Amino acid sequence: MELFEFIAPCHFGTEAVCRREIEDLGYEVIQVEDGRVTFAGDSQAICYANIFLRTTERILLKAGQFRAETFEELFQGTKAIPWEKYIPADGRFWVTKANSLKSRVFSPSDIQSVMKKAMVERMKEKYRKEWFPETGADYPVRVSILKDVVTVGLDTTGVSLHKRGYRKATVKAPITETLAAALLLLTPWKKDRILVDPFCGSGTFAIEAAMMAADMAPGMNRTFLSQKWPNLVAEKDWRLAFEDAADRVDLSVDTDIQGYDIDNSVISMARENANLAGVSGLIHLQRRNVAQLSHPGKYGFILTNPPYGERLEEKEDLPAIYRTLGERFALLDTWSLYLISAWEDTEKYIGRKADKNRKIYNGMMKTYFYSFTGPKPPKKGGKR
Repeated sequence: MELFEFIAPCHFGTEAVCRREIEDLGYEVIQVEDGRVTFAGDSQAICYANIFLRTTERILLKAGQFRAETFEELFQGTKAIPWEKYIPADGRFWVTKANSLKSRVFSPSDIQSVMKKAMVERMKEKYRKEWFPETGADYPVRVSILKDVVTVGLDTTGVSLHKRGYRKATVKAPITETLAAALLLLTPWKKDRILVDPFCGSGTFAIEAAMMAADMAPGMNRTFLSQKWPNLVAEKDWRLAFEDAADRVDLSVDTDIQGYDIDNSVISMARENANLAGVSGLIHLQRRNVAQLSHPGKYGFILTNPPYGERLEEKEDLPAIYRTLGERFALLDTWSLYLISAWEDTEKYIGRKADKNRKIYNGMMKTYFYSFTGPKPPKKGGKR
């Protein structure tokens, strides 16, 4: 059984939960770096990682890594990669994305051009052909250069993994599905605990939580680029992985997951998304102002993505919104509050200092994930 190295890119600040997910699938983590986790697995890992991982953006099959301080070194390093091992003679191949940081080779378009030429030269020698029709499956390549170290990966995913297939309707400033899942996994929330999102928007937190509660794999209802790579992944491996995902789903699980929003049309969108995800029976969505936030249960969780005030005209509303959230949270004296925000006055208006905050990059925006933790529930039997 041949082992490959894979790279799982993730949001900066969420590497720990991405690593935990990979290890829970049974794969060995080789390295954890800012924004990515490298792990080892066989060809079946392409199926399982794409279908089951909640917090990564895509799965890259690591084709090679080398130093390059010049374009000639980039050419030779790329040419030395055994492309014939991954790409058939009729495969369509190109460098779909290149980024460079703190490196001498830095022009993305030139990097893409030089690497494509090097790949062609290698393929010419190995396949003994002068021309490639590129009429077969797509084999896009992604490259990152950091401090002159070039890391090259084949994109096994295609459309980003945050596209679960359920979010057809979105609202302004939505949080991605992968980031929502990562933030959930950064909390102690479990499926038998209450979860409320008072600014639910598209319903992403609630839907991701319901999918976790039902053990529903995030990629079970979509397709992946590498399903068309029979030279690397057997069709039966994909079939078995999808069957495994379907067998695990348990929609009979008892949950208390709620989402509120002040806008009726937004709640309608969230309900549509929950229906598409197949978890509408596990979520309660309703029009409700944050000032009406309440719950009779104890030891629940508030997890939310409130407004940040990215637009100047919204900034003036933020103190009242955050103050109200803080006041309602204070009345839920056994609860915990977790929120992601880029607003610098978050703690001031929530009314207390966070027990912990973690820097998270939401796209290119620096945000903080604030944890206001409540008491732990008593253990069964009454003992703490």
